[in-house]
Amino acid sequence: MSSSTHDPMNAPLYIGLMSGTSLDSIDAVAVRFEPAFELLACHSEPIPAAIHAATLTLFNPGDNEIERLGRLDLELAELFATAVENLIQLNAFEHQQIAAIGSHGQTIRHRPEAHFTLQIGDPNLIAERTGITTIGDFRRRDMAAGGQGAPLVPAFHNALFRHPEHNRVLVNIGGMANLTILEAAGDKPVLGYDTGPGNVLMDSWIMQHKSESYDRDGRWAATGKVLPALLEKLLALPYFSEAPPKSTGREQFNCDWIAQMVASLDSQPQPEDVQATLLELTAVSIADAIKSHQLKDLQVFLCGGGSHNSLLKTRLTQLLKPHSLSTTAELSLDPDWVEAAAFAWLAYRTLKRMSGNVPEVTGAAGYRPLGAIYWG
Repeated sequence: MSSSTHDPMNAPLYIGLMSGTSLDSIDAVAVRFEPAFELLACHSEPIPAAIHAATLTLFNPGDNEIERLGRLDLELAELFATAVENLIQLNAFEHQQIAAIGSHGQTIRHRPEAHFTLQIGDPNLIAERTGITTIGDFRRRDMAAGGQGAPLVPAFHNALFRHPEHNRVLVNIGGMANLTILEAAGDKPVLGYDTGPGNVLMDSWIMQHKSESYDRDGRWAATGKVLPALLEKLLALPYFSEAPPKSTGREQFNCDWIAQMVASLDSQPQPEDVQATLLELTAVSIADAIKSHQLKDLQVFLCGGGSHNSLLKTRLTQLLKPHSLSTTAELSLDPDWVEAAAFAWLAYRTLKRMSGNVPEVTGAAGYRPLGAIYWG
């Protein structure tokens, strides 16, 4: 179906798929970009326990990795295709309305220092199952151009959220946390990078001690107290003081790292005190990064799963005063769907042979179209 700026109902739709570090679900959105951005529908596809467990085991080196990766690559692709089909059926879309699917895939390794990143969930299979052109493997072209391959969402944030009169920061708190700096001055470049852990350490710790997938509203963290000695050790990690461009992942922020830091203390702490300290680590690392840019009259908007953690939001509000803090709901986009919408936008850009990265963010040698196209 061809696009039309005169009749928005004739404009093609794009589907974005996002499976993040937290592995809580697959986010699927249907959007259109012509004549203006519009979120039309969204769907959250649960990740079955067996696939969740298999993915977790691949985050760290282990036996028989290639065989397990090959099987999981296909299992995840089937699940991504199911998410697309459910989104289409639940909203009575027609397949021919969809110009393309933008699938981020599931990150298994992100090693920018070694110049490689790996996302699985075979786009060939998604295209085959749905009959819709699918675009995936967004990160490696940026890496080929000397970039970090991440974060990629700042380009979308800039397209959708930049304001001519207000300095803004978008903070995505998923498994990792990343921010986008959008200065009001139009000649200022977009900046963005991973600040460090978002939910990943808190999720891992509560799973280990209470068999819960996440700490709703920070309730467990609220029962503990921040341990200054542990927080100091955590913040001493060189990553926090490195200059951008930079990106990170579970390779650095994981249970083993927490265990090493906790074991180095003079006495063993209560688990809830560690949880409180991990929440404080996320809040302080985000706030310190934002404050380092010394912007005035700043509007801070949260998105991602961490935007629902009321204790984390309270701490960020306190740490960022006098700047205002809210979520992207204030900008007419639900914080749960921003990342999936970003990969729909990246698919839209790729089909139009336009760039999807921001060199000032990733460190790439220049603007590049991102992703590989698997025709439907």
